[in-house]
Amino acid sequence: MQRIIATLLLAASSITAAAQGAADYPSAPVRIVVPFQAGGLTDILARAIAQHASQRLGQPFVVENKPGASGNIGADTVAKSRPDGLTLLMGSIGTNAVNAHLFSRMPYDTLKDFSPISLVANGTLMLVTNPSVPATDMRSLLAYARAHPGQLTYASGGAGASQHLAGELLKTMAKVDIVHVPYKGVVQGVTDVVAGQVHMTFDLATVEPHIRAGKLRPIAVANARRSSAFPEVPTIAEAGVPGYEVSAWYGLFAPAGTSRAIVDKLNAEVVSALKDPALLQRLKALGAEPAGSTPEELQRFVRREYDKWGKVVQQAGIRLD
Repeated sequence: MQRIIATLLLAASSITAAAQGAADYPSAPVRIVVPFQAGGLTDILARAIAQHASQRLGQPFVVENKPGASGNIGADTVAKSRPDGLTLLMGSIGTNAVNAHLFSRMPYDTLKDFSPISLVANGTLMLVTNPSVPATDMRSLLAYARAHPGQLTYASGGAGASQHLAGELLKTMAKVDIVHVPYKGVVQGVTDVVAGQVHMTFDLATVEPHIRAGKLRPIAVANARRSSAFPEVPTIAEAGVPGYEVSAWYGLFAPAGTSRAIVDKLNAEVVSALKDPALLQRLKALGAEPAGSTPEELQRFVRREYDKWGKVVQQAGIRLD
């Protein structure tokens, strides 16, 4: 009986401590690690969440950009951090679903080393070209690529990034030979496409102003649905590659073992931020759709994406080491 009572008291004290910890959270500045360079949608979302949470929770939420190894460096930093809610990851399709299939050795376990908090947004990937490319739509672009194998280049934010996956899937499904040019960040790649040093890329958050200015030509949308920012631009599936679909998504994660009370508190902040009219307007301008989810929904979603892209990577024979 005494052992049972002691066990119950220990459990009660643990629950009380966890609740107290959540009530006090955050007791110090929180950093949100973005595993890519500043300027891309991952970074924009992290800064929006950080600003919102800082105002509501009374502690600074600071964004730290740690690019490298297709996002693995930044993600690994979070995976190996203390599970106290003071180090978070603005993860993506690459860091939290795809990279595990691209690298033979990973510094972290994609499915076990993170506590999901909330899906944040789904980003639109639009295929855009420099106006010098002699193609004005998807069909003429594919025809040109087939007539000039290995001559067209496409930029990405790094090997394994969503732009890279979009290009590799296009190569496989459309049977074209286009050359991948990886950069250390999306912005650098877009800059070179605008300058004409690379022919095309897949993005929307960073290319939208260049499209409006006439410096880049929109060809087609990689997602299953057209973008609300450019409703006149067809999807790649509509425009000549049936069944093609790539969606860039972003979610907030904590290290595995973070208390559920802290996860729930952070989840509430993300859901609250995604109701902010200013953020919603900005996401719309970038062609991104706000998401929001429970931790369990994000966990199930990550598992589905992990399985889906594992098959795609294997079929395409993509390896990064």
